Amino acid sequence: MTTPRISQRRLRRPLLSVAAVGAALALATPAGAADVDTGLPPGRAAARVVPAQTAAGWAAGTRSYLVITAPGDTSAARNAVTANGGSVFAHYDAIGVVVAHSSSAGFATAMRSVAGVQKVGATRTSDVPADAYSPTLPSAPSQSTTTLTETARWDMTRINADKAWAVSTGSPAVTVGVLDTGVDERHQDIAPNFDAADSVSCAYGKADTRAGAWRDVGTHGTHVAGTIAAAKNGKGVVGVAPGVKIASVRIAEPSTSMFFAENTICGFMWAGDRGFDVTNNSYYTDPWMFNCPDDPDQAAIIEGVRRAQEYAEGKGSLQVAAAGNSNYDLANKRSDSSSPNDSTPVSRTITNACIDIPTELPGVVTVAAMGNGNIKASYSNFGRDIIDVAAPGGDGAYGVYSTLPGGKYGNMNGTSMASPHVAGVAALLKSADPAATPADLRARLGSQATDTACPSDSRCTGTTAKNAFFGEGQVDALKAVGGTGPQPGRYFENTTDVSVADNATVESPITVTGVTGNAPAALKVGVDVKHTYRGDLVLSLVAPDGSVYPLEDFADGDSADDVVKTYTVDASSETAAGTWKLRVRDIAAQDTGRIDAWNLTF
Repeated sequence: MTTPRISQRRLRRPLLSVAAVGAALALATPAGAADVDTGLPPGRAAARVVPAQTAAGWAAGTRSYLVITAPGDTSAARNAVTANGGSVFAHYDAIGVVVAHSSSAGFATAMRSVAGVQKVGATRTSDVPADAYSPTLPSAPSQSTTTLTETARWDMTRINADKAWAVSTGSPAVTVGVLDTGVDERHQDIAPNFDAADSVSCAYGKADTRAGAWRDVGTHGTHVAGTIAAAKNGKGVVGVAPGVKIASVRIAEPSTSMFFAENTICGFMWAGDRGFDVTNNSYYTDPWMFNCPDDPDQAAIIEGVRRAQEYAEGKGSLQVAAAGNSNYDLANKRSDSSSPNDSTPVSRTITNACIDIPTELPGVVTVAAMGNGNIKASYSNFGRDIIDVAAPGGDGAYGVYSTLPGGKYGNMNGTSMASPHVAGVAALLKSADPAATPADLRARLGSQATDTACPSDSRCTGTTAKNAFFGEGQVDALKAVGGTGPQPGRYFENTTDVSVADNATVESPITVTGVTGNAPAALKVGVDVKHTYRGDLVLSLVAPDGSVYPLEDFADGDSADDVVKTYTVDASSETAAGTWKLRVRDIAAQDTGRIDAWNLTF
């Protein structure tokens, strides 16, 4: 198995074993490709492109700026850009945003004094790459075939996606936009659901509709896309919503894989105009981990991206975003020493007024990561009233397994991996109710989530129903499709935690009703016990009449964590109705745990 990897902080980025994307992770510079311009027009509010400069005409010192004015007609602001030593690279009249380039050190100051201009801010502390004026198409990787067959992986079973597929795999009328490093549309598990007509590159801040411009300049976006909607085709992996469509909106720039504000704005505008139902955003907007409104540059970034997100939402698009991988309390901000990440970071004092974009923008679903169980992933950011919901992101030995460019597969860990699980569930919700608004989807994600209590950690404040680590809980794909799980009277579950102390015996009950006669000869006993040394454990099933059926006595030297498995018991001599118990004995000192959940299937 590939070593799990976690996104570093810019892309909500996995700790990965391949050189994935991300702030501190190297990316190959894409080579040219043989694809030609399709001539497809941009979306209705896509950037109106000024005549392109050539790479040969690029000048060192060129920086990018957002010029914010009243929505509608930006012509006055554009004229002022030219008059003050800049050039208009793109503009979005619907939200009053102009993307300007200038090599003049006084450009921002001059523009801030122009009548009708509300905010002006540099979007980076580094030069605009020459590639912006004549972008190179990412190469198309050669494809490998796979002998892997689909299995219900741990992350999918945690959110009941495997049960949801029996009800619905989602509608092809629903499209999820992957705003990321790009997507390998030729991958055997992506191709059946890929929407090339609505895919684009928004690197540098304007839509590049050439065929292949959307391709992955790393590995991250393809991995995310597979988690959302890898096809249910008998090979490789299955996404949460394998029946919906995927569109790639590459907002990462090649070589650096950075996501600057103008790129994100272009992506959201494209999503709104193309009618995307959901977008996934597993990144933060470079170069600032947090953008503070008292800084004029960062204030313009906040406003520009906020307007673009609001525009997309107004067009029916729900944005889902990763919370980040710094184990940081987003509700109690104090400092940032990682920004700006495109030049020389500085240590600065910040407050809660400073926000992580896009995950902390109004209307965006903020997603925390969980490991395999009702546990916060060690790296996941958190925050009371910041985190909306949680989903599997992987941690330690449990990675999220998904698609990689070139027909490959691999593990990654991160809130980058949690967010696409939620985007997939949102797509299932939209498939079940095509009239649902983004606000409806956001509310249902929370109301249908499985409440997850805080662990013994003082940082996790709030209630079981809503807290700093898990928000309203772990999302549930089965509820999203209107499923109810195994039929009442045949399947029974107890999800109440029972602590397992050293040298102690505990029991968790399940009362079975509505099943007549005897239990089956193949009674299924599903067990989820969290424990830091399972060699201490002895598990048994206790029948209603007190008969004891041994499940497993683990070897004393078994130092692995947890017991997550299903046992088969011949209980045909027992009356089915009554109270059954899972008995867990801890027969040694030092390590403890809990019965997290268990179930019976008759």
